[in-house]
Amino acid sequence: MTESFAAVEHLLAEHAEIETLLADPAVHADAGRARTLGRRYAELGQVVAAYRAWRDATDDVEAAAELVAEDSSFAAELPALQEAAAAATEKLRRVLVPRDPDDGRDVILEIKAGEGGEESALFAGDLLRMYLRYAERRGWKTEIIEATDSDLGGYKDVQVAVKARAGATDPADGVWANLKYEGGVHRVQRVPVTESQGRIHTSAAGVLVFPEVEDAGEIEIDQNELRIDVYRSSGPGGQSVNTTDSAVRITHLPTGITVSMQNEKSQLQNREQAMRVLRARLLAARQEEEAAAANDLRRSQVRTVDRSERIRTYNYPENRIADHRTGYKAYNLDQVLDGDLEPVIRSAIDADEAARLAAAAS
Repeated sequence: MTESFAAVEHLLAEHAEIETLLADPAVHADAGRARTLGRRYAELGQVVAAYRAWRDATDDVEAAAELVAEDSSFAAELPALQEAAAAATEKLRRVLVPRDPDDGRDVILEIKAGEGGEESALFAGDLLRMYLRYAERRGWKTEIIEATDSDLGGYKDVQVAVKARAGATDPADGVWANLKYEGGVHRVQRVPVTESQGRIHTSAAGVLVFPEVEDAGEIEIDQNELRIDVYRSSGPGGQSVNTTDSAVRITHLPTGITVSMQNEKSQLQNREQAMRVLRARLLAARQEEEAAAANDLRRSQVRTVDRSERIRTYNYPENRIADHRTGYKAYNLDQVLDGDLEPVIRSAIDADEAARLAAAAS
């Protein structure tokens, strides 16, 4: 084995160790641990397969070179074998670049209306539909956990949980692995329904994406550091929609993070949902601090911490979608809004992978 692939040895050993653990029924008594081990096993499985393919390809080249030394008639086969070995080397190099350890997580995605009033709220509704349709195409489950409607049928704020299909273990297919690039400002250019002169307006909506906490014990929250307020739920325009104080607002005092929930019928249910979102936000905040402390080495090169960054423009008159980080542009906005988001997200994944490969090679 070449020195550059020396790191594979301990990964092969880890893969074998996890394989042994997963064969033990006792491990599956802890669903959370079994799920974590399964994801790691799938990730390492890609390394093992790439390593074996690289080893076989390099062995073929060495054997062919020996044959050529003895009989030049075998020389014609050598270039194709060398090309296959080069491709196998590149594949192994790619899978050895560390993945984001959160790629296999589910997410909580929040869409907030921004500049543009009702038009922005309507656009937030369009983005929600886009993500719901995309999740449906991927076989993911979605659950709207909180929504504040606008007067014209859009959303001032909506939060949706997105979960991978049951049994999925490959981190590359994880919800976070794909949706983490969606955080930022999404800009829309179109003629608003409220515009009588037919003029094109520009408005925006913000998208926040948080990896969901799988085990409540992963994020320790001191109950003494929480301020919990209860109040009556309200609908569009502020009218009361509940006669009891079932809505809940939880403030995490050390960080100032506040989460409000009113969609559920009981105060207990709203509190549970609020804590679910609070844990996700605290996890994201902790990860951002760790990334900053590590000189941002782990942070994606495409996904930014700056939530005010304009990442994409949706131009209705031209049916154009443009991602400002990757340079992706296409004229199928109608299809994208109907859930055909894969090429747009793939452009972000490819750009991020290229940046990480360049960083690993430097």
